[in-house]
Amino acid sequence: MEKKFETMLLHSGKGKKEKKPIKSKITPIYQTSAFTFDNLDELEGYYQGEGNYLYSRTGNPNPDELGQAVAAIEGAPAGVATSSGLSAILAGVLALVKSGDHIIAADDLYGGSFHLLKEELNQLGIETTFVAFSNLSKVEESIKQNTKLLYTESITNPLLRVENLEAVIVLAKKHNLHTLVDNTFATPFHCKPYLLGVDLVIHSATKYIGGHSDVTAGVVVGREDLVGIARAKVVNLGANVSPFEAWLTCRGLKTLALRMKAQSFNARKLAEAFLENPNIAKVYYPFHEIESGYGAMVSIELSKNVDIHKFFKSLSWIKIVPTLAGVETTVSHPLTTSHRALPPEASEALGITKEVVRISVGIEHVDDIIHTFDEAIHRSILK
Repeated sequence: MEKKFETMLLHSGKGKKEKKPIKSKITPIYQTSAFTFDNLDELEGYYQGEGNYLYSRTGNPNPDELGQAVAAIEGAPAGVATSSGLSAILAGVLALVKSGDHIIAADDLYGGSFHLLKEELNQLGIETTFVAFSNLSKVEESIKQNTKLLYTESITNPLLRVENLEAVIVLAKKHNLHTLVDNTFATPFHCKPYLLGVDLVIHSATKYIGGHSDVTAGVVVGREDLVGIARAKVVNLGANVSPFEAWLTCRGLKTLALRMKAQSFNARKLAEAFLENPNIAKVYYPFHEIESGYGAMVSIELSKNVDIHKFFKSLSWIKIVPTLAGVETTVSHPLTTSHRALPPEASEALGITKEVVRISVGIEHVDDIIHTFDEAIHRSILK
């Protein structure tokens, strides 16, 4: 019987199996919610470990490729992709702690991480103490009987403190604690925490991994057994990334080295120029970590004689955004965006004032970047 029109609309062109596999140079986008089976035996085979994919929340080739790719460049055996950087943090933390456990976290974390640990995980019975990791003796003093995890960032957001990961790992091993490090700012181009001995490494792949401000994704990489637990959390909490987002992120990842070389070079030059500007009170950039600089982020604290509102209005082609790491130079205001959730006393203690500006340096010509910031500051000086 010939199919009716409505049926043909849905099933024309399907059912034929290719005689030879199609050898695509790039992994196709598996933009599907589910995968099909020829019979119940084949379906049962999936549950017995004989098949790869069932439903895109539980697994899909594109997110798998992203997790594996980032794991490879981190030197880790396994990785899992997630829907965002924050969901990667959540999956990573829940792979290492449970209700009743205690976390010690750096007090200068990204504001979203701070809120997740302090508020959301606290409601699940997971306690967090925030300590200045610049003084590891204070960290050690904060260890309790139920402490399970030390959590920090390889380069902190937004004041760009470079963590002494080797010392953190030594302390963790001394007390039989797990370590979790957010490597978003440094990227594996500058730092590979897993190879130093960190248990799990997380990335907001929205940032430098994707690199073009057109995806939202995260990745957890590290020990295979722990990544397996994180993967289960991603599946069961519905924190999976879509196939298309994963595909775009993999495409962006291919140029990570090229982008980081150019952006880190520009960032160092911009930071050096800022040191000569009398209207900038502080420059935050890890000049002395390696000769070529350490990442593409620069933060500054403008002097009190600069009108912060006029400064942001005077930046010409440089856009104000709440995020970072695209190929274009952008700025953000941490106090009112990324660190808005911090209590005022915490922001003040860390030095995140209204005069602090976080700059994500792009791949434009560095002279144009420097000139645009110089002009914006000059126009914003209070008369």
